[in-house]
Order: sequence, then structure tokens, then C-alpha cells
Amino acid sequence: MKKVVVIGGGPAGMMASIKASEQNSVILIEKNEKLGKKLYITGKGRCNLTNNVETVEFFEKIVSNKKFTYSSLYNFSPKDAIEFFENNGLKLKTERGNRVFPLSDKASDVTKCLEKLLNKKVDVRLSTNVLSIDKIDDSFIIKTDKGDISCDSVIVCTGGKSYTSTGSTGDGYNFAKKFGHTIIDLKPALVGLTVREYFCKKLQGVSLKNVTLKAKYNNKVLYEELGELLFTHFGVSGPLVLSLSSLINRKECEFLNVAIDFKPALTKEMLDNRLLKEFKEFKGKSIKNAMYTLLPKSVAEVVLDRANILYEKKVDEISQKERNAIIELLKNFELTVNGLRPLEEAIVTAGGINVKEIKSSTMESTIVKGLFFAGEVIDIDAFTGGFNIQLALSTGYLAGENA
Repeated sequence: MKKVVVIGGGPAGMMASIKASEQNSVILIEKNEKLGKKLYITGKGRCNLTNNVETVEFFEKIVSNKKFTYSSLYNFSPKDAIEFFENNGLKLKTERGNRVFPLSDKASDVTKCLEKLLNKKVDVRLSTNVLSIDKIDDSFIIKTDKGDISCDSVIVCTGGKSYTSTGSTGDGYNFAKKFGHTIIDLKPALVGLTVREYFCKKLQGVSLKNVTLKAKYNNKVLYEELGELLFTHFGVSGPLVLSLSSLINRKECEFLNVAIDFKPALTKEMLDNRLLKEFKEFKGKSIKNAMYTLLPKSVAEVVLDRANILYEKKVDEISQKERNAIIELLKNFELTVNGLRPLEEAIVTAGGINVKEIKSSTMESTIVKGLFFAGEVIDIDAFTGGFNIQLALSTGYLAGENA
């Protein structure tokens, strides 16, 4: 029986350990005092553990190196993941956007399910720091702050470099570099955008549903989606913005144009008719009262500010030119993006170990025999909605199967 050491107790590491333990003696090393620390904060503490779509549709949600993920996802698909958890006693539910959560809405239940399986065969060592990995002949020597471990294979599942408080401090990149691997520059993914406009602080906390966010890069449409958006003290966030961030984290902001359509269901002509109807109803009253029926109060006031219209101006006095200005802003509310929030705030780390140096069919290094990688430490990332955790589970499963 071979001896396998898995470094990192996140979703990739736990799954790799469970799978590897079917045929090997496995030690799982985790630097934190508990497993799955980052899982506890995903999905706002509910853990969106996968997305219930067909595998072929899943690939459309992968931002970086989707071809590399074919083997792992077909080997352990979203359907397989759902079946895996349910067969092991975790009841699940599917919500809007095919997002899958534990029925209990507790991320801790996902970790408990995996821990129960680990406890059967895996030697889990918590609060243990891996200092270095060396290879002597056909064996690896794992040096830790609690002694050395010798093994036949190593699976590195140390995560990225975002949310460092959860233990994702980039250790895996250092281990990989030592063995000659290339690290693709790390960038924040699934993160908020900083915006130049003054009004964001005024709009802080305002959440908008059913709006469209459109982004052009060099005047070509890069992204256009309907969904939710949140104004923050620094700019904008929310599901639409998080997805956009993953597409622009390697692009120059000066060539980027971003705009919100507050009323995507209405054409400009329909919106004009709607405004005229509101003006008729609010005859003799101020424009701000009519605008409050269309938008949250603070957003309505910012629209009027940008249109250079006084809040107290009577609707009867609004010219066609001013009405057109309001309509244009409702349909094309432009934002000047300064950049992305820092990597420490990102949900996911883009970049990582170059996929060209990993066998996609096994997750084994092409440089060092017996060295495997899984999860966020690899240069793969996807949109929000359970896709990144599924990638961790799938690559972990494949690495564990082949280690």
C-alpha cells in the first residue's frame, strides 16, 4: 500500500484524501485548527457547494483554462457531486440559478459530511504547518513544524491567496516553484470594482435586482447580463460585478466602459411613456416624487443630479430635453472603473500553477513524478454560483484517484 500526503484541508484536499484513501494510506495536513475554514464563509455561510447544470453547460462558466478541466469534470461532474453528498447523508436543495446548498443552510454540515468520511481511513493532522517538500529518489520528505513525514506521493491543495485569514497564504505556489513549476501572475477574481464617481458613497448599501450590467472593452461588448448589483463605499459589487471582475482582472481599465440599465424590460419609448404617465399622476408636484416610483430614493436623486435637474422642479416644467436626459441615464448609467478591490478581498484567486505543467487527466505534475495538484492553487477559476467549489472537488477527486 502506498503512502500519500495531502496538504490542505479545503474542499479539494478533503475530497482528494477521501478518494486516495480507497487504495492508499493517507495523511491530510491542515495548518488551521479545523478543516474547511474557507467553506464556512462561502455562500454567506450557507456554502454553495456546486451548480446543478449539465457538465457541458458548466464549461461556459469557467473563465480560465476550461479545456484543462474536461477530464476532472467528466470524471466527477456536478451530478456526481450531488449524488456523493446525498448518498453520504447530506440533504441538498437547488435554488435560483441552479445553485446547490445544504438543506440546513449550514456550511458546517458540508464539512461535517466530509469529515465523517475522512475519519474512517484518513490520518488528519490539524494545526500543522508544512515547511517544505523535498524529493529523495522515489520518496518525498514533508517537513512540518511537528516532525518529518516520508511518503510516495504528495497532493498539494493549499488554495489561492485570497481570504488569507482562512489559511490561503500562497504556500502551494512556493512548493511548486521549488520543483520548477511556473506560477501565472495572481489576480483577484470575483471581487468588487472601485469606481471614480462621487455618488457611490451616497448609494452605499443600495441593492438593485433585475438590472443589466454591460461592459465594453475597446468598444466591443465583453459582458452583458441581467441580475443583482450592490453599491458600496468604494464602488459596486454583487453577483453581476463579481462575474465581470473575473473577465477584466488582466485588462486595462482605461479601455473599459461599464454601464447599468436600470429598466432592461423597457425600451426608451416605453420608458418615455411611463415617465409621461408618472408626470400626469404627479401634476403640480416635484420631479423627485415621480422619480421615487421608478427607483430607490437615493438612486433617483443621483439620476436627477447627473441630469442637472433640481429635485423640487415641478413635473409640469420638465422639458422634453430633460426627460430624454433622464431616460438616457435610466438606460445607460455609466460608471468609470478605476480598478478591482485587492486580492485579499477576492472570493477566488485567478492565476496559479501553469496548467501546461500538469497532466489534466491525472492532476500529476509533468515535471515531478508523484507530485499532484488540485483546487484553487492551479490556474483555473470560474464565475460565482458554486462553480469554483465544484472545480476544487473535481480536481481533488481526480488527483486522489491517481495518487
